[in-house]
Amino acid sequence: MCPASREMSNNRGNGRGRPGAACSRGTWHPTPSPSSSSSLQAPAAAPQRRGGAGGRGGAGGAAMAAACPRWRERLFALYFLSHIPITVLIDLQALLPAGLHPPSLTELLQWYAATFKDPMMLQPPEWFKAFIYCEALLQLPFFPVAVYAFLKGGCKWIRTPAIIYSTHVATTLFAILAHILFHDFSKSKHLGPQTQHERLVLLSIYLPYLLIPLLILFTMLYNPYYNHVEKRKRK
Repeated sequence: MCPASREMSNNRGNGRGRPGAACSRGTWHPTPSPSSSSSLQAPAAAPQRRGGAGGRGGAGGAAMAAACPRWRERLFALYFLSHIPITVLIDLQALLPAGLHPPSLTELLQWYAATFKDPMMLQPPEWFKAFIYCEALLQLPFFPVAVYAFLKGGCKWIRTPAIIYSTHVATTLFAILAHILFHDFSKSKHLGPQTQHERLVLLSIYLPYLLIPLLILFTMLYNPYYNHVEKRKRK
């Protein structure tokens, strides 16, 4: 009998048996307990769980990045859709001969100009007429195309035309807003804004036509969905 067996038999006789000890080829080897074995194997599975969660998070982030511009696309579609009747029924009155539009539309324009003190729509300066010509000849044909692209969603071909449109419109609006803020309207034939409050009220009418094109420009330039450049495969 090996020493370990004799010790175990003595311990059993004394009530102090030690489990987990075995005798093999005359040598005593401690047998690892199940608790110690599981504690050694547990850390190996932890990185897999963390990696799986990270993979799911990465896929979810990519999906959110792709779906991010959808609410903006709906806003852009509404903007261009509302711009069509405004251009045709209101803005073009400054260019077309009197009498082509119904009297109700003429009265609506006069009411707007008197209420918000906007003499540019009743007696437009030459530079303002140039902007309306650009709106009629360049922007108006683009409006239905933009409505279709942004309502459908995911049309990456709209990126370049939208950048051209938004840059052009933002440039014209800077000139119009500066005219509203700093021009002396006291010599105008029609009533214009005189106080700072009246200038700010009129400014608020034109301001959305600056902010939304700037948002379009920012989306087209920096949103990953529209700004994604695919790397060409090397032959």
